[in-house]
Amino acid sequence: MTYAELDRKALLRIRDEAQQKLNTYEAQHLSLDLTRGKPGRSQLDLTEGMLTALSSGRDCKDEDGLDCRNYGLLDGLPEAKRLFSDLLGIPADRIIVGGNSSLNMMYDAVARLMLYGAAPGKTPYCRQGTVKFLCPTPGYDRHFAISRSFGMEMIPIEMREDGPDMDAVREAVKDPSVKGIWCVPKFSNPDGITYSDKVVGEFAALEPAADDFRIFWDNAYAVHELYDTEVPLRDIFAAAKEYGHEDMIYYFASTSKISFPGSGVAIFASSDANVAYTKKIMSAQTIGFDKLNQLRHVRYFGSADGIRAQMKQHAALIRPKFKVVLDAFRRELPDTGARWTEPLGGYFVSLYVMPGTARRVYELAGKAGVKLTAAGSAFPSGIDPRDSHLRIAPTYPDLGDLRIAVPILCECVKLAAAEKLLG
Repeated sequence: MTYAELDRKALLRIRDEAQQKLNTYEAQHLSLDLTRGKPGRSQLDLTEGMLTALSSGRDCKDEDGLDCRNYGLLDGLPEAKRLFSDLLGIPADRIIVGGNSSLNMMYDAVARLMLYGAAPGKTPYCRQGTVKFLCPTPGYDRHFAISRSFGMEMIPIEMREDGPDMDAVREAVKDPSVKGIWCVPKFSNPDGITYSDKVVGEFAALEPAADDFRIFWDNAYAVHELYDTEVPLRDIFAAAKEYGHEDMIYYFASTSKISFPGSGVAIFASSDANVAYTKKIMSAQTIGFDKLNQLRHVRYFGSADGIRAQMKQHAALIRPKFKVVLDAFRRELPDTGARWTEPLGGYFVSLYVMPGTARRVYELAGKAGVKLTAAGSAFPSGIDPRDSHLRIAPTYPDLGDLRIAVPILCECVKLAAAEKLLG
């Protein structure tokens, strides 16, 4: 029977048993971290050979003989562009290779729109009054933080099983003050959803009222399958080309969860016109990004196939961690009114607890020594109207810690649900 079907006596028993278990955990003074989607130590060790990929100055020349220790090449090494081109299917001449952070490149892209406008002759966003961005929810909290930092109004768009609610998107973009949308199209953060071919086509076909509307296509988990079967994602540029809408697409990716999160390589890709315009503005900002790091990645991986082989090793390390989480949820939570995602890739599991209890689960877990991302973090301004969602990040803890942390979380869910029903 579900908790909602139980009588008061049974609910009191569940509440008391869960509380007793949590009291025991609290007495152990645990410190277990499920907050961020970070690679674990064993994953970082996979790429240790990159640290010696360049052993002397003689190794530091690119294919054209450029000494990568020096200035130059604003938009990145040609061989680094080709590596990403082969991996993502984007023409190399439409890629800018940047520093270690795609989030940084997204922030810079928004800043350029605010200060310079979307194209020559376009009015900068900062001189257009209210600027609104569409935010598929639950979504990536750091996307929302960028919008918030620039004073944008954020409009939630419900995520469905195949991507954002495109009827809501089409209705929203009739407003000329709506200037963009955040997208994680493959293994979305946090639900693990991959946009269907239909949804990608609908994005490509959008006809926004604002002629400077931009789709921020953050393909952060492009090659991050958990299992052997590849999950395809339709090519947004090819789809947009059918409608003459390539200028709408701002594409981002990185090696942050492929090599080293703090020392990876990120890219920005767009139409020929957008890339040329972006490079002109960037030329005042920098002479070039870290070419030694770009060269290290090229030398270490060698090819897109080298990256794919590396990702199979990552999957082998984190797949058991996802199994620990999902097995515990299947065993402990079916009767509590909770549901959860079972992703095929990416870094997160979304746990939807009984409405009205997510903040209480977060509080209880913290007391018991399990750190979670704050309830509501995956929603604009941190407000989950149902108080139901928690983002679970299994990758960082080792398996031993995870086997302790997840049962504690389950007891918190049980206690919060029983309390809610008891009133």
